[in-house]
Amino acid sequence: MHAYRSHTCAALTAANVGETVRLSGWVHRVRDHGGVLFIDLRDHFGVTQVLCDGDSAAFAELEKVRSEWCIRIDGTVKARDADLVNPKLPTGEIEVYVRELEVLGAADELPLMVFGDQEYPEETRLRYRYLDLRREAMQQNMTLRSDVVASMRRRMWDQGFREYQTPIITASSPEGARDFLVPSRLHPGKFYALPQAPQQFKQLIMVSGFDKYFQIAPCFRDEDPRADRSPTDFYQLDLEMSFVEQQDVFDTIQPVLTGVFEEFGGGRKVDQEWPQISYKDSALWYGTDKPDLRNPIKMQVVSDHFRGSGFAIFAKLLEQEGTEIRAIPAPSGGSRKFCDRMNAFAQKEGLPGMGYIFWRDQGEGMEAAGPLAKNIGPERTEAIRQQLGLGVGDAAFFLGGKPKAFEKVAGKARDVIGEELGLTEKDRFAFAWIVDFPIYEQDEETGAIDFEHNPFSMPQGGMEALQGNPLDVRGYQYDLACNGYELVSGAIRNHKPEIMLKAFELAGYGEDEVKSRFGALFNAFHYGAPPHGGCAAGIDRIVMLLADEANIREVMMFPMNQRAEDLMMDAPSDPTSDQLMELGLRIIPQD
Repeated sequence: MHAYRSHTCAALTAANVGETVRLSGWVHRVRDHGGVLFIDLRDHFGVTQVLCDGDSAAFAELEKVRSEWCIRIDGTVKARDADLVNPKLPTGEIEVYVRELEVLGAADELPLMVFGDQEYPEETRLRYRYLDLRREAMQQNMTLRSDVVASMRRRMWDQGFREYQTPIITASSPEGARDFLVPSRLHPGKFYALPQAPQQFKQLIMVSGFDKYFQIAPCFRDEDPRADRSPTDFYQLDLEMSFVEQQDVFDTIQPVLTGVFEEFGGGRKVDQEWPQISYKDSALWYGTDKPDLRNPIKMQVVSDHFRGSGFAIFAKLLEQEGTEIRAIPAPSGGSRKFCDRMNAFAQKEGLPGMGYIFWRDQGEGMEAAGPLAKNIGPERTEAIRQQLGLGVGDAAFFLGGKPKAFEKVAGKARDVIGEELGLTEKDRFAFAWIVDFPIYEQDEETGAIDFEHNPFSMPQGGMEALQGNPLDVRGYQYDLACNGYELVSGAIRNHKPEIMLKAFELAGYGEDEVKSRFGALFNAFHYGAPPHGGCAAGIDRIVMLLADEANIREVMMFPMNQRAEDLMMDAPSDPTSDQLMELGLRIIPQD
């Protein structure tokens, strides 16, 4: 017999009754029934109930074991009485009578229990992650993650892609976040960087003549943490193709992700139609570039109804350049209580409030109620209702100013309204491509032009587009949103050196700086670079959605905490004097 097991803890059935078996695993739960010990023995695969009484030579030793001891037992498979069968377990028809026991690893008093559904502080869970990972939900999440990655790989190979690896130690390259720098021992005073993404390398792979590339790529960014973002590292399905247009990239990644969500989505609906929405329209309709389309609410501009109206706040606001009034329809939200609650929400978000109108039946017909309705009068109110397609029992909320100042709050309000009114459809994955991103933005204070999005994107219209107003330039850049999260980001790349120089020039980067920062890419484009494009899909975020988790740390094996600390491994840690000396570094204390 094998030294540790003849079967896993999920393998035994009624067909094994009478057999002598060997199992190894962890003590999940101990129950003492007056001279008879019952233990749920657990391994990665499942649970088997084992029992022992005073007739067994192992009884005295088995009395000593506690939760999470790692043990090996030898015993005989017995059928459970019919009224004791556990239909929830694959092994529920049997139990194993223990005749021999070996303790493989005793456990000290536990800082957190593996059995049960107790909640523990995240700091405790991350410090003792190896125990936290033994819990059933975490085992399922990590297995799901592994299976998703394997499925992605198969699907990419099936589409004719090959997997290539790119360097982990490379040069610093500004791509929207802070780099993690690595000091060089052989070149004192110089630093490598961990790649924020394989962006330049995968483009160079295309220039090298490889038609289709993909990689399950680790990426490193020194970022502020969020519930859906790691502060240090993450993984993405990274891909690039030559001789493609934007739609070709969409047609490639859609079946991969559709298949993954259908395979692992637990029967939830997966939208087959992925609309393409311009960045401008997405901001207007949803207040974000990662909209949740499960919520049917679309915001609309209603400025004309408030110009010269009796509502002085909006009327005066509209006299300023670049301002507008937007309405958030709220079907079935037509009660003063709900409207007041949403007004309070806006105040918590830092706005003075949120105007509203709601429509009710007074017995003699429909009436518009609320402070705004009184100020602008029945004619304007009725015009708003008709534009928004609302009726009795509905409401509308209003925000005004320069869109960038209130769009984010408007988007949050739309989400809250959809949730509270039951309009957001659960058990569904709703996807949308966000396209036509602006390449440039202008600093309101200094007037300086800088990149708003990926500087490597091909401008729509090429060199000609760069001759006009930079703020009008749109890129062949795209994101894929799903249920309010950005899952994919990509672009058709700029592969012409003269366009690259002009694009960076508009953002204030001279030719020398472009050659210095992006020398390899710039030089490669002089040697027959093909048109190419691609995208990257965030694996951690995809698994988070599939696992129905709200925090990305629940689907990462060993994540950092919110302060970018690894409490288990004590990182970051202080370097030794010898390490600093070898690298030619000195720590300057911060005041």
